[in-house]
Amino acid sequence: MEAENFLASGYGTRVALEAKSEGWARLEQFSRIWQPTRLKGILVSLEDGKPYLSATQVFDVRPVSRRFLSVEKISDSAALEVKGGQILITRSGTVGRATIATIAHSDHIISDDLLRVEARDASWWGWIYAYLRAPTARGMMKAAQYGHIIKHLETHHLQALPIIKLRQDLRAPFNDRVAAILTARDRAHQLVLKSEEELLRAVGKPAGDENMVTGFTTRASSMFGRGRRLEGNFHNPQARAAEAAIRAASPRIELLNDLVERVFVPGRFKHVYGDEGIPYLDSAQILEVAPDVDKRVLSLKGEKKAGYLIDAGTLLVPCSGQLHGIVGSVVLATEWHENKVLTNHILRIVPKKKPSIRIGYLQSVLSHPTLGRPRILRGAFGSSVPEIGPEDIKSLTVPRFDMKIENAIADAMEEAANLRAQADEMEEQLASEAEELLNRFLTGDQSHLEA
Repeated sequence: MEAENFLASGYGTRVALEAKSEGWARLEQFSRIWQPTRLKGILVSLEDGKPYLSATQVFDVRPVSRRFLSVEKISDSAALEVKGGQILITRSGTVGRATIATIAHSDHIISDDLLRVEARDASWWGWIYAYLRAPTARGMMKAAQYGHIIKHLETHHLQALPIIKLRQDLRAPFNDRVAAILTARDRAHQLVLKSEEELLRAVGKPAGDENMVTGFTTRASSMFGRGRRLEGNFHNPQARAAEAAIRAASPRIELLNDLVERVFVPGRFKHVYGDEGIPYLDSAQILEVAPDVDKRVLSLKGEKKAGYLIDAGTLLVPCSGQLHGIVGSVVLATEWHENKVLTNHILRIVPKKKPSIRIGYLQSVLSHPTLGRPRILRGAFGSSVPEIGPEDIKSLTVPRFDMKIENAIADAMEEAANLRAQADEMEEQLASEAEELLNRFLTGDQSHLEA
């Protein structure tokens, strides 16, 4: 009954597609689409529960659980887990966004706000995923959504989605490429874990409670001495233990500012968007797999524009947000990030032209979950929306080890970044090709379809 759905471009596309007498079928003919029972989770501690991921967290490059649920209180917890390669579709909020489950999602309870899609015939798996990623197919899904404040998509809406019946010889390459995407992301995840293990082996595990579940105390002299930092997180024992472990284990300590060319946050700019502008990335998108780059900036030109573009090899740190969220994460920019405008809420760490440290090693030192990120977050200031300033990043200590150790850590992190970039590029190409094949069908060409 929602009038807006009949005005959406996706509705018109669907009418045109369904008007064809042949060449298409309902998605349910080729796939099983289902939604697990609504989850009523009982929150427990990390030690007693199973990690939970919300619908939006599934799209994170490195999903980190912030909630842990009691498995005993869930009627069918196995149904809320996912298998590698399973297609997931958002059904609430921003509906119709597709991704594939990777090794990073294993052993997690996954939100029921994601519809599960499984190909009935394995030969259709890659094509179904590529088709669901196509902008026109997503437009048709959005035209079927319902709700006023929060939009929703149900299983029967997705089951009724029309899909073109691509020929078997054309479907096979889609299978191979989606499998390559999955392999690249799984490998990247394993490489990051390997690099973190190597760094932890070199430094040693910090003393104390790494989860910092309980409160803590600190000496007044440390609060009112040089620097006068009154924010509680600046004095948290997790960061202090990490700093102590690094200083105790490292043959040599250097300041980050001495190892890089520049650490800065660009100024604000007026956001004017248009189809002819430069692709724009916000601070959350650089932490996602194959993000929706749906904004283009028109208001930056010339030298002003250059200040918001970055080169591959730059470290990117979201510097505004919540401490339990994206702020303080570290991303190594690749060629995929070039020629895109990055928000002013991302801090840039620019390497020297003749560096004395591998950028992958520096990323591992800063992003390590126990040795790195807690030290970044201790510098956050502000109440409602904490911020991280360049000066606190510049003063971070960097442990130096034998080049063999540093190179092993750097190799893993840099290869992981490149694999993720390749996967994102392949996924964009898949969506573009699926869009082209769909448009060919809409214009009357059926040469690419099953007889």
